[in-house]
Amino acid sequence: MSIENDPNNASTYYLRGNIKHLLQDYYGAIEDYSQALDQQDDYRFYHWRGAAKHALSDHDSAIADYSEAIRLNPSAADSYENRGRARLYLGDKKGGCLDLSKAGELGSEGAYDAIRKFCN
Repeated sequence: MSIENDPNNASTYYLRGNIKHLLQDYYGAIEDYSQALDQQDDYRFYHWRGAAKHALSDHDSAIADYSEAIRLNPSAADSYENRGRARLYLGDKKGGCLDLSKAGELGSEGAYDAIRKFCN
């Protein structure tokens, strides 16, 4: 399915956003994730838009997107981990470490590595 054939297909925008993200076209990825969100409220769309914003050092906006992803899916370990890392970048050690701890509880191995590195 292409966007031209079905411009209201959130999954198509999401997948194209993922490709742009892999190609490090973060602005293009943000546009596609936003288009997907215009069609459907899905935690993955918020998570990956947050990741693209994080890659562009827009940590405050990334945190807002990760928070929305967590609201929609409270068991999203990757969103907790990424929000924790974004908070650490902004100097919020307590908030960052709490998020990393929650991510670890939810099964993220990388979160525990980050805790050992940044939270002691």
